Amino acid sequence: MIVPVLAGQGWTIAAVTVLGILCLRESSRATGLFREPIVQAMARVGLVAENYASLDHWYGLVVAIPSLTMVLIAVVSIPLDRPSGYIQRTALGIFGFMLFGSGLARLGSMANDLNYRPIVLLLCVALNDVLAFTVGKLIGGRKLIPVTSPGKTLSGALGALLLVTSLVAFLSHHIFLGTAIDRTWLLIAIGVLVSITAQAGDLMLSSIKRDLGIKDMGVVLPGHGGILDRYNSMLLVAPAVFHLIG
Repeated sequence: MIVPVLAGQGWTIAAVTVLGILCLRESSRATGLFREPIVQAMARVGLVAENYASLDHWYGLVVAIPSLTMVLIAVVSIPLDRPSGYIQRTALGIFGFMLFGSGLARLGSMANDLNYRPIVLLLCVALNDVLAFTVGKLIGGRKLIPVTSPGKTLSGALGALLLVTSLVAFLSHHIFLGTAIDRTWLLIAIGVLVSITAQAGDLMLSSIKRDLGIKDMGVVLPGHGGILDRYNSMLLVAPAVFHLIG
């Protein structure tokens, strides 16, 4: 992601679009949504439209597309006259779009901000994962939610929360200096939001994989699983931070 961010706003949004399509593809293969091509196609249409609206800096369309896409996904398979499985395919289509189309597209929307300021904060997301792992190994103790993610500890989660909140608040003070965001309570709120949603995104994907009975969402990256396995922490951070800063 560093290369398109340095290349400019349009390249950043294009990269986020490609990333969203790849994540949706992995999710569809894992959950079985690929067997419903028309529903999957509507989720992709919404995904591309959402990113196009970000490219055009058209905020009204950005916030309207999720509702319109959910309507399309709910309606598109009705003419097939196949009510069996309707709830499952519709729910999977909407869930996939909301995560990889609407949620992840907010990462592209941030490229419209002055000097990409919010994107700088999202670099702390990767650090959040590293700190949670490191503090958990050093201190150990009680598991956070052992059935969902056996390797994560309560100490690691709290350690990452404290350290990342402090770092994000410090960076935000300098990034947003002189703006309405540069208030202590708001800087801390952004830091807390980044850490909590990053950890929640990771645990959300772990829940999905446990439910499906799989270890990884894909095999694109040898030794690391799929693209979703690497970008899971970003899925909830991007929309949460974008709208709070907005």
